[in-house]
Amino acid sequence: MTQAARTRIGTSDLEIAPLALGSNVFGWTADRDTSFDVLDAFGAGGGDFVDTADGYAHWVPGNSGGESEAIIGEWFAARGSRDSVVLATKVSTHPEFPGLAPANVRAAADASLQRLQTDRIDLYYAHYDDADTPLEETVAAFSELVDAGKIRAIGVSNYTAERVAEWVRIAESGGYHLPVALQPHYNLLEREFESNGLRDVAERHELAVFPYYSLAEGFLAGKYRDHDDAAAAGASPRAGEASAYLDDRGRAVLGVLDAVAEAHEVPVAAVSLAWLRQQPTVSAPIASARNREQLQVLLASLSLELSGEELDRLATAAA
Repeated sequence: MTQAARTRIGTSDLEIAPLALGSNVFGWTADRDTSFDVLDAFGAGGGDFVDTADGYAHWVPGNSGGESEAIIGEWFAARGSRDSVVLATKVSTHPEFPGLAPANVRAAADASLQRLQTDRIDLYYAHYDDADTPLEETVAAFSELVDAGKIRAIGVSNYTAERVAEWVRIAESGGYHLPVALQPHYNLLEREFESNGLRDVAERHELAVFPYYSLAEGFLAGKYRDHDDAAAAGASPRAGEASAYLDDRGRAVLGVLDAVAEAHEVPVAAVSLAWLRQQPTVSAPIASARNREQLQVLLASLSLELSGEELDRLATAAA
């Protein structure tokens, strides 16, 4: 099969294979050696876009934040692979660097660069909106990081459509660097992105969209078919969230996913990711893997193109 065409990140000069490896599991459910194995396999399978955040994985007992970035930095150093990866990280959730005040953004970026053992971040996101900091100050701080060569491009995550539009307006009027990417919650079962103005603002401003929770906590990978499955997977941090989709709508979606997956002889997760990748404005879905086996399922999506009829069947089942 032919791998999906490479895609450009918005109006930037960054080009990627259209699958983002989410690294929130690094330092959480994947230890250092397993994370190295996943990163090695991702590159070998044609992937080159890695998504992390400075806050990953501060929620784990004994962690303090930055664990995911540190693992990726060690991998860069061990493999000499920095130039073969497009790297995205985020600011605002590290316990030592909360929010988006300019001084904090600058300090957090420097801390991320140190953990990542690199001299630049390819795509730097404002992870969550900060109502306590004037947006003008945040926009200026991110633009200054581009001018300083510490970041190459700017993204926004978990912002409303109105706030994204305001960021763009401020950047345009102030002569600052414009954002090129948007990271929202979006998948086959979570469709608010299509109607809450975010897709419209992405189209209007040529923002590349990178959805997170692409597999709905594993449900759209077909991992949880009934509540017994979720109970059996009780050790998984996401099993409980995934079981919330076990209703008539969720089962209908699984039925169509199964049929399409069988027709293409691919895993269910590959179909879910391909559906998302082929939606308007979406450049690449983000998905994480705790091990090499899970990763191979994700990589299968890169060589899968769904027909218009298959896209419609899936969307109708999820309506």
